[in-house]
Amino acid sequence: MRIAERRRDEPRRHLLVGANWPQFCVQGAAQTAMLAATTAGATLFMGLGQSTERMADFDLSVEQRQVRRAVREFAEKEIAPHVERYERACEYPTDLIAKLAPLGLMGPMIPEEYGGSFSDVLSYGVICEELARIDWVVASVVSVTNSLVGGSILRHGTEEQKRQWLPAMAAGEILTSACLTEPGGGTDLGNMRTEAKRVEGGYRITGTKVFISHAAHAGLFFVVATLDRSQRHKGVTAFLVEPGSEGIAIGEFPMRTLKRDNLAEVHFDSVFVPETNRLGEEGRGFPVLGGALDMGRYSVAARCVGQAQRCIDLALDYAQQREAFGQKIGEFQMIQQKIADMICRTEGARALVYRLGRMKDAGVERASMESSLAKLTASEAATYNALDAIQVHGGYGLSEEYEVGRLLLEAKALEFGEGTSELHRKMIAEFALGIRKQ
Repeated sequence: MRIAERRRDEPRRHLLVGANWPQFCVQGAAQTAMLAATTAGATLFMGLGQSTERMADFDLSVEQRQVRRAVREFAEKEIAPHVERYERACEYPTDLIAKLAPLGLMGPMIPEEYGGSFSDVLSYGVICEELARIDWVVASVVSVTNSLVGGSILRHGTEEQKRQWLPAMAAGEILTSACLTEPGGGTDLGNMRTEAKRVEGGYRITGTKVFISHAAHAGLFFVVATLDRSQRHKGVTAFLVEPGSEGIAIGEFPMRTLKRDNLAEVHFDSVFVPETNRLGEEGRGFPVLGGALDMGRYSVAARCVGQAQRCIDLALDYAQQREAFGQKIGEFQMIQQKIADMICRTEGARALVYRLGRMKDAGVERASMESSLAKLTASEAATYNALDAIQVHGGYGLSEEYEVGRLLLEAKALEFGEGTSELHRKMIAEFALGIRKQ
């Protein structure tokens, strides 16, 4: 599906400071100097309930801090006023997503030669964090496009595949969807039942995928299937599948949360995929998946940090306004304890996420242990922060008037995505014990 149209010969918008961000980026020498002078973990930007915040970004560059400010201002102005409306209407936020590409936000991990706006991995994490602070679905679009699908094409795709798909993805002309999880198991990808059979000129894929975000709106599927179930992970192969192919049926997958995401069940009934759409080598789908999930866990962890921060912002705002027993509830020590715990969780998670981003920027190809550390810590921080924020709000925390109740289920969904907490604890321990290698 085409979300945004842009002539290919038009100038590309970039995330770099001063390049096509006049309405958002910090302007003027005085403001730049102010940002550069920010010291020892203190960074200035607006947040709910407070005018300044201290966070673990003391060694972000001036440009990276300006990216944070720009994306935050964009998300608060253009996305935040509409999220609840889309959720209540169970409507996919197509028009909100269309606003991403003109600002370079659809391709922050896609190189400029393919139409993207890549600058560095850490900036990409900051973008995911700030978008997710406002909306799960919009941030998910960026995460799936760049970490799972675009990144896999960049690492394992042919030059023809890169030229065919990456410019359209960066321009927002097509959305993408990663068809990985199956009804019989999500974490155990080696035991997948979706099969790919070799035929003349390509393959025929048969099987079912569930919990698939953006499927009904995507122009490209990233699909994994097995050529031989007896080979487990050695039989897995990755494919790029066009959603309009004959034999694909996209059905609703009703959820109690994320109704605006329109999660889907995707059926493949002997769907023909040409050999030119295979991604990587036959039977080498697991390395493709490994790299995709490494980056996917990074972007999901960054998104969790954003949601955890949102819970802090909302709790602070409410605690400074709500009165009980003749005083602001923020003056009660039990409320203060919850706020302190929320901040500690978030700062710890943010530090792990930023460390992982710096490792990627330093050229570390696989950082599976560190990605598990970041994803586990950040996803649980988001969930526990939502619980504490609801408690600060009391009964209002579950009312439609306040968003913290919605944030709880959305945070819990991120605990499952890109591997459950149990899987990541197992992986971290196995890396430490030497049982598992990078």
